Amino acid sequence: MTPEEVGQRVVALLAPVEATASVSGGQSHARATVDVPLASWTDALRAARDDAELACDFFDWLSAVDELADGFDVVVHLWSTTHRHGVLLRTRVPRESPTVASVVDLWPGAAWHERETHEMFGIDFAGHPGLAPLLLPPEFEGHPLRKEFVLASRVAKPWPGAKEPGESEAGGGRRPIRPPGVPAPGEWGTTPTPAGAAGVGEGPRGGTPARPVRERPARPAPGARAARTPGAGATGDGPAAAGEPATGDRPAPRDEEGTA
Repeated sequence: MTPEEVGQRVVALLAPVEATASVSGGQSHARATVDVPLASWTDALRAARDDAELACDFFDWLSAVDELADGFDVVVHLWSTTHRHGVLLRTRVPRESPTVASVVDLWPGAAWHERETHEMFGIDFAGHPGLAPLLLPPEFEGHPLRKEFVLASRVAKPWPGAKEPGESEAGGGRRPIRPPGVPAPGEWGTTPTPAGAAGVGEGPRGGTPARPVRERPARPAPGARAARTPGAGATGDGPAAAGEPATGDRPAPRDEEGTA
């Protein structure tokens, strides 16, 4: 079956429920994509598995996409090992109460994927046997794959790398760079500025005071410079400079006729 035929078959099996079929990707990567209502999520996966023409007997993966104010899209990909075609089933959950029915009863392999999606996006899978933390420590707060989640390590952690040539421990550290999407320290928390960054922290709460500027002695006027002290080679008793004859060996001046 072509991706278009797979999508239309899923829509026909869910009738009279309103579902929308489309095709994502292109050429050999084209996949039938069917958007189903939240209440028909479990029925759509069961129909794709049990229908003889679809026969999607292999659970591939399940994840989610953060659509900001529109909520979250929960996406699952199923594959038919007999007919060699796949289908993407997708449903949307509201952001205020992101809850969808678990499909572990249909696909036991979905347990791991639902735990990860719950942990990373904060989506609750009703009926899951145990949504325990899978990848993050138990004391971790928040859901890292939500778009509003701030990666604190990028904001608060000073530059730990080696110094560039010419930079010392007292100064010349790298200026902290704020990655795209990370708020300024004045908007979110306090940012410690690395040593030597000369107070480049942003916002009223971030940064360190700048290092005091070293005072250099004033340069003398062009005509007020002190005379240089002659070295040992410039004294009368010392040897003459290289390429210059000694005082006693200098030839006497001669007149126009050549007489000394």
